[in-house]
Amino acid sequence: MFAAVQDRFTQPMKTHGAMTDLLAIFGPTDTDSELLTEIERMRPSRVTVLIEGADGDWASDDSYAGEALRERMAALMALIERRTRATVVGVAGDRHQLAGWRFDREVCARMPVAA
Repeated sequence: MFAAVQDRFTQPMKTHGAMTDLLAIFGPTDTDSELLTEIERMRPSRVTVLIEGADGDWASDDSYAGEALRERMAALMALIERRTRATVVGVAGDRHQLAGWRFDREVCARMPVAA
């Protein structure tokens, strides 16, 4: 039985030029739809969602802001998974939390520039 599928597990994975690991950095909520469209276009197999600017205790914060952040994270992860069929993980806070993590590509919300 294993001999029939052995090549699948012992040969390098073919990605057909597609990226595999993506870091998606979210900022203000008004950029979510634009960034979601960009993520979908890239067709990643794994996405790490980072919501910058959150307090370190966001996961246990019972305030309205903490609850809103958790709901936003859950919604973003679900949308990305649905649109890309990628494996999605999420963190909130600071980019330094991801020290040592490797990504093939990063995308972030474009911040409006004052004229």
